[in-house]
Amino acid sequence: MMLLTFILVQNHSFFAHILHLLHDGGLFFMLPILVSFFVIIFLIIKNGLIIRKKKKSSAKQIKLINSIGLMILVWGVLGQLLGLVEALDRVEMLDDVSTEILAVGLKLSSLPTIFGSFVFVISRIATIVFVWFEKEV
Repeated sequence: MMLLTFILVQNHSFFAHILHLLHDGGLFFMLPILVSFFVIIFLIIKNGLIIRKKKKSSAKQIKLINSIGLMILVWGVLGQLLGLVEALDRVEMLDDVSTEILAVGLKLSSLPTIFGSFVFVISRIATIVFVWFEKEV
């Protein structure tokens, strides 16, 4: 019972940490990345079911997974660049800035790129697996 309580507390703090990172990265950029991640997962499952039924991968699903993954990578980079410009504008306004404040700004501006890169990698791995499976059949 104690182990189950510990696991539940750890899971709660994990999800709270993820939500905190989504908020810190800027909801305008992070929410579309999150939604696109779920769309990619849906498309991966759908293509898996198509493969199971027809024994052949759907080219349309693979193209969608690739296109969404690439778009999200670029969206994350755009979020980082805009966040970086905003952070540098604030540094310029404040005459004397500590390295801690600068480091936090750089970290927060990189969150959309990190999350977008994660989604991109998942989409690419799925594509590689589907193409590999297609060649084997």
